[in-house]
Amino acid sequence: MADRDGRRDRDGEGRARNARPRDGLGRPLPYGTPGVERQPEGVVRSPAESVREAQRLLDAGMPFHAHEVFEDAWKAGPPREAPLWRALAQVAVGLTHAARGNATGGARLLLRGAEGLASYTGADHGMDLGHVQAWARALSERVGAPGAPAVDARVEALQLRGGEVRVAGRPRRRG
Repeated sequence: MADRDGRRDRDGEGRARNARPRDGLGRPLPYGTPGVERQPEGVVRSPAESVREAQRLLDAGMPFHAHEVFEDAWKAGPPREAPLWRALAQVAVGLTHAARGNATGGARLLLRGAEGLASYTGADHGMDLGHVQAWARALSERVGAPGAPAVDARVEALQLRGGEVRVAGRPRRRG
C-alpha cells in the first residue's frame, strides 16, 4: 500500500509494510487516524509465553493480534508443533472475521481450526484443546446461521486453558 504521497510504506529495514494504523480487529484505518498498537511480528517466545500473550489479547477483544502471536509460534517453534499453532491461528482469525461481520469466513476458519486441533496429537502446553475445539465449533455454528449478527470479540473471548463453552457470552446449555 502507498502512503498519502503515493510512496510505498517500508519498515525500518526497507521491506514493504503497510504502515496504516489498525483498529483492534486488525482492519486498516485511514492515515492519521489513531489506531491500536500493532502486534510485533517475528517475536520468539516460549510456548507458555505465547499462550499467556495470546490469552491477554483474546481477553482484550483483539483476536487478530492473538493470531499474530500464534503465527510467530508456528513459524519459530519445532515443526512437530506447527499444526497446533496453525490451528490456533485459524481459530483466532475465525473469531476476527466473525467480529468483523464476515460470518461465512469466520465460520469456515473456526471449523478449520477445530479440525486441525482434533487431529493434533502433540504437546498442549497447558491448553485445554478439547475445550478450544468445542468453543470453535459452537461459535462457528452460531455465526454461520442465516442472519447471524457480528459477534463482540471481547464477549466471546476464547479461554485457552478451558472453562465453559459460552454462546453469546453466556454458558451453553448442555443436554
